This record gives sequence, C-alpha cells and structure tokens, in this order.
Amino acid sequence: MSSQTGSPGTESFRIEIFTIFVDLVEAMASASVIGRSRADGVIDIRVHDLRMAAADRHRSVDDAPYGGGAGMVMMPQPLFDAVERIRPRRPLFYLSPAGRRFDQAMAVELASGAGFSMLCGRYEGVDERVCEHLVDGEISVGDAVLAGGEAAALVVMEAVARCVPGVLSNAASAAEESFSDGLLEYPHYTRPAKFRDWQVPEVLLSGNHEKIARWRRAQSLARTVARRPDLIAARGGLSDTELELLAEHGFDVVGDAVSRQKP
Repeated sequence: MSSQTGSPGTESFRIEIFTIFVDLVEAMASASVIGRSRADGVIDIRVHDLRMAAADRHRSVDDAPYGGGAGMVMMPQPLFDAVERIRPRRPLFYLSPAGRRFDQAMAVELASGAGFSMLCGRYEGVDERVCEHLVDGEISVGDAVLAGGEAAALVVMEAVARCVPGVLSNAASAAEESFSDGLLEYPHYTRPAKFRDWQVPEVLLSGNHEKIARWRRAQSLARTVARRPDLIAARGGLSDTELELLAEHGFDVVGDAVSRQKP
C-alpha cells in the first residue's frame, strides 16, 4: 500500500517515505503549507507501507536478533522487497542516530535536487544488511533515541520542503529564517504595539527599512552569540563590522557572552 500525489510523469520535487505507520506520516504531509503545496502539485509526497512486502499472513516486518538481546529487529526481506518494488527516488536515506547530522545546510542541499526517499526503522532498528546494501546513506536529527524514524522523517520532510521553490508563498521567508546565514533569526513582534507593560521596539514602528534591517541583523548576531556560540565559531567568529554593529545597538561582546551596555 502506498499513497501519493501527482503522476509518474510529473516533474514535482518528490519525497518518498517508507514506514509501517502510513496514517501518522500522511497526517503531517497533508497539513499546513506542506499539504497545500502537495495539493497544488508543487511537491510530490509518496508514503509507502513497508508491510506490503511482508511474506507471511501476519504481515510481519520484524524478528528476534541473532545473538540474543532485548527488542526486535526489522528484517531485510520486507524492506528490500518494498524498495525494489516501488523503485523510489534516490538517494534513499535510513533515519538513524548514527547518520549524518541533519541541519539547514543539508536541507538546502537536498532541496536542490529532484527529490529523495527515507526509510523509517522501528524497534531496535534494521538488519545491518539494509544499511550496507539497500540505502544510500543515513540521517540523524540529533543525539536522542526515538521509538522509530517517523518523527525524524517528518522533521526532514518539512525542513527540506520549505526550501523547495514555490512551497512558501513569500520566498523571502526561507532566506531570513534561522540558520540561513549561520545565525539564529531575529525576534518578531506583532499587534498590539504595547501589550501590558511591554512595548514593541520603536525602530520597528519607524518605517525606516534600512534601520530596521540593521536592528534585525544586530539582534540576530546577539541572540546567536548568547544562545548558540558554536554557530558563531563555525562562521570563524565575529567580524569587525559585526562587532561595530552590535556596539551601535548597545551590545557588549566578551568571548561567548553578550550583554547590554550600561547607559
């Protein structure tokens, strides 16, 4: 069993997901901006049930591990047969804590192609022969243990889809979001201009787009220094121009710490 939009002849960017929880993945793939883009044919998301290739009447996809131990392992036969029957868009990635760490740069990289596929494991994981001979690589969404690959696949699906041209109605949104320039995004405000005793920064009400842009850049830099100094280090530190911009907006930077200048 599989669900899909579009037809084999369409040129939409395609994401294919192999899972034993089709309904779970379908719910996310059909919602919000991803769902709208899918319905409009901008992206083609296909969800495939791994149990379709099970060899017994119970539709089993797992068995006890050789050598003993707790838990069950997904068998190679249903996984190989499902993938070989569908012939999904490559590369095919297995979601695993041992994989390449997923980040915004990888999302952009994947979005630049024609599509890709993901295999969701469950239980204790998959037979190692799947990793060695079926998939093209592995992806990790972080150093945490999940019950299966579905939550990780949904993270990858949404992050990549947002980078596909035509998915976001405002193309500038993706360019200004966190990690687009190795920095966290600046803070946002909306109506009312004053809520309780908290006022929206005056510069955002000024209508001066150049000043607003400089304020946002300074806020983005300051937030990244304070919350993710590793991202600043990965960029090679702050430039003299960035330090001047921070000082202009009242920030002192010492090492990995940032603080407001005293009046």
